Amino acid sequence: MLHVEHLTCGYGPKPLQNPVVKDVSFSVSPGERLCILGPNGCGKTTLLRAVCGLLPFEGKAEACGLDVRTAKRRELAQKMALMSQSGQVYFSYTVYETVLMGRYAHSRRAVFAQDDARGAAVAEECLRRTGLWEARDRPITELSGGQLQRVFLARTFAQEPQIILLDEPTNHLDLKYQLALADDLRAWAADGSRCVVGVLHDVNLALDFADTLLLMKEGRVVSRCLADGFSTRMLDEIYDVDVAAYMRRVLARWQG
Repeated sequence: MLHVEHLTCGYGPKPLQNPVVKDVSFSVSPGERLCILGPNGCGKTTLLRAVCGLLPFEGKAEACGLDVRTAKRRELAQKMALMSQSGQVYFSYTVYETVLMGRYAHSRRAVFAQDDARGAAVAEECLRRTGLWEARDRPITELSGGQLQRVFLARTFAQEPQIILLDEPTNHLDLKYQLALADDLRAWAADGSRCVVGVLHDVNLALDFADTLLLMKEGRVVSRCLADGFSTRMLDEIYDVDVAAYMRRVLARWQG
């Protein structure tokens, strides 16, 4: 569904002379949940921004057969959606209106068109899927960070993509909302015709959610491996710390 080949990109006037992401290649299959792990500054978010067409790049990126570099934005948005951590909210839209914004890629009418039966049906389905239907008329300015992130997840679902890219969506969320968001995405990907590619800082959450890991360091892919049965030495290498020892020390607090 997603194919990336020899992708190189960066920032500034000459991004390819000093790239952040260097010659990265990977593919993601239908139903797959791939998490990208690596230390701060290794290029994880930059890679996602290039894959969804927000940054120019050298190499190849295809989403559901579309060339990311040449596809029209609306056409690409019908196949792939990017969800990041929630930021500031400047307008007091309702929960329902915010989710309906996810339909922009499928309709040339006004976002809140009242006669868009398909958009309304999809919005309701996504609100019910994320447990937000009863809160549909609440202004999003009244929501907690965790509730707001669920609204953004429902909006992402309403876009009806086949690929969801996650850029640290669980940052600043408490444990309950982290687990709920992961469960919603896991159920969504179980359809078999969709996939998820996520950047997560929480190693345990990534291991619980993903079936495949892409490990990065200094802009390059160190390893691609299954989440089950991978060697912890790989994590030690990319984070420059004994990850397993730290995890065992923390776990010991729960075994006393």
